[in-house]
Amino acid sequence: MREVAIDPRGTWRTGISITGLVALVAALFWGIRVGAVPFSAYDIWNVFIAPASNEAYQIIYNIRVPRVLVGALTGINLALAGCILQGVLRNPLADPGIIGVSAGAGLAAMSVMILWPGLMALVPAVAFIGALLAAGIVFLLSWDRGIQPLRLILAGVALAAFFGGGMSALMVFHSDKVQGTVNWMAGGFQGRSWNHVQMILPYSLVGVLGTMLSYRHLNALQLGDEVAKGLGIRVEKARFFLVVLAALLAASAVSVAGLLGFVGLIIPHIARMLVGSDFEYLMPCAAVLGATIVVAADTVARTIFSPVEVPVGIFMAFLGAPFFIYLLRKGMQR
Repeated sequence: MREVAIDPRGTWRTGISITGLVALVAALFWGIRVGAVPFSAYDIWNVFIAPASNEAYQIIYNIRVPRVLVGALTGINLALAGCILQGVLRNPLADPGIIGVSAGAGLAAMSVMILWPGLMALVPAVAFIGALLAAGIVFLLSWDRGIQPLRLILAGVALAAFFGGGMSALMVFHSDKVQGTVNWMAGGFQGRSWNHVQMILPYSLVGVLGTMLSYRHLNALQLGDEVAKGLGIRVEKARFFLVVLAALLAASAVSVAGLLGFVGLIIPHIARMLVGSDFEYLMPCAAVLGATIVVAADTVARTIFSPVEVPVGIFMAFLGAPFFIYLLRKGMQR
């Protein structure tokens, strides 16, 4: 009787998947439970099983649940965008900010918040439009019979610097109105509602579906353009589709979370350390990991210095910068 060989990588990846999903559920539950008004598991259960118009229902269902869902979806979108860009550009430093998406959204949102404060409700939509406009400009600047990775990076860096100058100019000329933009620029989920969930959810679904359909293209692109063409991949069309997908994911995340940095940069690296470089496993792992870390970080950021709430973007910077330095040192030692 022949023995069936067990693939240790498959067993490890299965274990990581189960652990990641359990961690995500735990982070969501923890984010709903703790806060200025803590709730028990029984209170949370009653809100969904026997809803009533009381204080617990209002806080849990209308404040904390949409907040953790927006955080999870933002983490998924930024992590997937980072994975896609690092794969397409074959650059481990690539993240949504490198194609100017974050800067475009930031300038558009800051313009509304400072120049037309009465239109604050339009900030997410305007930020999304600004992000897509920035992505479109980068595409035009980098197009040369197809999207060239190096031209895309250079165009993105230049455009991000240009938009960053625009934001600095607004802050200088309207210094008396800057305070209202600080939390958004730092990145955070304070005041997020079911409207924000509805805004980002379609793009998360498109992103997950797109990654399921495109992981083979990303794997092929890692082998070089000539090899990918030999495998039947239409390189330029695949690269264009993937960059557009990453831009949509990043734009939707920035529009509801502000300028939340480091997620799209470090999450793919952590996922790669756990499950390897095969995008079939890398992107699902990164999505779950991104959701878990963003929700957990937001929960810690809003409770650790209670009653003062720290924007999660600041907290992520303190987490992400040391990890990035560790990756840099590890790469230099090889």
